[in-house]
Amino acid sequence: MTSRPTRIIVLTAVTAVVAALSACGKGDDAPPAGEAPPHGYVEGAEEMAEAQSRLIVADRESGAVRVLDLLTERVTEIGKADGVHAVHGDGRYGYLTTVDESVHVVDGGSWMVDHGDHVHYYRAEARDIGPVQGKGLTGAHSDPAAAVLSFADGTTTVLDRARLDKGTVAVTGTFPRAVAVPYREHVLASVADPGHERGGGVEILARDGKPVAAIPEPCPSPAGEAVTRRGVVFGCADGALLVTEQDGVFRGEKIHYPGAVGEDERATEFGYRPGSDTLAARAGGKAVWSLDVSHKNWSRQETGPVVAAAAVGSGGPLLALTADGVLHGYQRNTGAETARVPLLPAEVAGGAPAPAIRVDNTRAYLNNPATGEIHEIDYNDSLRRARTLTVPGKASYVVETGR
Repeated sequence: MTSRPTRIIVLTAVTAVVAALSACGKGDDAPPAGEAPPHGYVEGAEEMAEAQSRLIVADRESGAVRVLDLLTERVTEIGKADGVHAVHGDGRYGYLTTVDESVHVVDGGSWMVDHGDHVHYYRAEARDIGPVQGKGLTGAHSDPAAAVLSFADGTTTVLDRARLDKGTVAVTGTFPRAVAVPYREHVLASVADPGHERGGGVEILARDGKPVAAIPEPCPSPAGEAVTRRGVVFGCADGALLVTEQDGVFRGEKIHYPGAVGEDERATEFGYRPGSDTLAARAGGKAVWSLDVSHKNWSRQETGPVVAAAAVGSGGPLLALTADGVLHGYQRNTGAETARVPLLPAEVAGGAPAPAIRVDNTRAYLNNPATGEIHEIDYNDSLRRARTLTVPGKASYVVETGR
């Protein structure tokens, strides 16, 4: 069911968007004095013809942070994040949760800019940025104007993206929302309201956190979010809420689960390829959900004890790592297993920290937290192991940039 549209005026942040979205041209060639920068000029960066994929890798034991260039296999030492025990990414930056419950920001030095009808890729030197105060990071998303960090204590912090791109952490706002995503010059944020019949929902906020409007469609107990080409998806107790915007009109559309789902089996963390409209999430301990945002339907794959899951996109396999260390590929429409490959010892796959599956346009990356190994998987070729990459120390946590 589609709710009544929520109409608000979308103001274009011209200065911030132009500064960060200029995305065609050689960024390392400064324009002559007195001339306007060419379309795509980004100071200090070089525009490339292909994606500059990199992995930010953190070692939980030593705190060492490294960046692995997936094209050259070069490893760059970035610094330390003592007591790191989680990592999130937004396509360029890695946000590492540390022992003092702050978040350490690392610039992976590779990113893409999507203009809708064309995409451009950039690279620069990877570098350490510094800390952001906050306890228990649960999500990180950014757009050309803002990076929005959500925390387990129910607060959201907004960073100035232009200043972040220059290497400075600048907080522009903090407000009480557990799940928040920048979208179309605003912030979409969850509203938990267990005492109300709606049980929760999504509001549209200004960048400073002031409410602007609300999506009428309810989202009970919101948890988990994903940004797709179709809009922003929020996980709800009864399914998902898809929020879209067109010509200043925000709409909410509910995608219900196919049946009753217990609290321990709902989707609360999505694994997916950036830009894809197909999402995956663990469904309790022994199954995986797949959500097709384009066709607005869920499917459930019985996998056995599952550690991690990710969707590669329409027509591609659903990936699931089971507790025995085997990576499985499943056909979403039929549920048939298409391939399987043993990658990790069972004691590693089922241990802590848990391995993660990171997916891009052609490959998936799965880390061995007990070693410095990272397996590169060609998911279009029966889960063929294309490379085993190695970094010093341990690959406890990984997140990909450049996509």
